[in-house]
Amino acid sequence: MKIRSSPLAVLCVLGATHAAAADYKCTGNRVEKAGVTQYTVRRSGMDVAIDRGGNPQGRAVRRGNGYDIEVNGSRVATLENGVIYRGSSRWASVADAQRLSDCPDPIAVTLWVLGQTGGL
Repeated sequence: MKIRSSPLAVLCVLGATHAAAADYKCTGNRVEKAGVTQYTVRRSGMDVAIDRGGNPQGRAVRRGNGYDIEVNGSRVATLENGVIYRGSSRWASVADAQRLSDCPDPIAVTLWVLGQTGGL
């Protein structure tokens, strides 16, 4: 059986496989959305804090081989080997987080967790 495809069908498939741009982008110590700074990133060793207007929003605190992701001073998730866990259950992956923000892993995951908990 021979399958024929139209140029339009090929374009639709190609368009579906092209990933949409992330909403947020890291530029230096800033997280921007549509070119406007939304958050400031502060680093202390391997730890990362995400601030908005001088107020802490979330943190990625280095623990062993991964990170604890904190919101309002409480651990909400952990990041280990590219997987985001909520408690002992798999919640998402770093790839999921990087669909929201084009940032390094701990920053992208912290922003993603903030988005899931209503903090973005």
